[in-house]
Amino acid sequence: MEMVEADAAVAASAWPGSSRRSHLLQFLLHASNRLDLRPIVKYSALSFFDGRFLPALPRKMGFCGARSGRVVRSWLIEPLRDSNLELFALVAVWIASKIHEMRPLSVKSLKALSDRIIADQHFTCRDFADAELVFMEVVDYNVGCSNIAFIYLEQLLIQFREISKLGDLLSMDVCMEILDVLHETEDTSWLFDFPCPLAASTLVTAYVMSVPKQTWEFPILPWVRFTTSYAEEEIMKIVMTILMHVLKPDEIKEKNKREFSI
Repeated sequence: MEMVEADAAVAASAWPGSSRRSHLLQFLLHASNRLDLRPIVKYSALSFFDGRFLPALPRKMGFCGARSGRVVRSWLIEPLRDSNLELFALVAVWIASKIHEMRPLSVKSLKALSDRIIADQHFTCRDFADAELVFMEVVDYNVGCSNIAFIYLEQLLIQFREISKLGDLLSMDVCMEILDVLHETEDTSWLFDFPCPLAASTLVTAYVMSVPKQTWEFPILPWVRFTTSYAEEEIMKIVMTILMHVLKPDEIKEKNKREFSI
């Protein structure tokens, strides 16, 4: 019995697999673009789906032994098909829109989109309602969204623009592209467990990438340290991690040759 539980725990730790996770997040990002979501809705949905639903699913399906709490039972997760996981990704978007929008997305609009972008199965409006209930049970109804990197990043960018004209050279679109790449990359997904330092590091990365070097007069790292209380060394480690995944290796080598200092 102990061996079975150990094997189940190992299987759960490998869940959902790099390629499967990447596909699901690309699916959610694609759906967000098709629905023209506001950024806060998109990043809340990513947090709900990737940060809470996917990690909790093996435990809630009973793969982690008898001590894992109440098991969730539903035809939507037994068997667990990719099409069903894509449905849950859309449900995450639906929940996020209910939280942030005065007029949330309608289930009919989500069903219409699912009919076009989920290849293997067509879901009904009732299926969306059932999936929402399963989703909420899996995440233990934890859909708070105040601790999300995008929110901190937006606040930092506003503050930066208030004290420096260089803030006008920083595009939120560049910052969001960085966040999207980090979401899709499994090696960097752990960064979203630390939303505030991630937001600060994303701002510094966007500064390095967007602001011409000859105008690097603003002490961005000391300001970030003062604003967030995070050490410069900690921020720089995350910045270098981001650059390694956002830029091509040849571009990084070229930046190292220039020996930039910020």
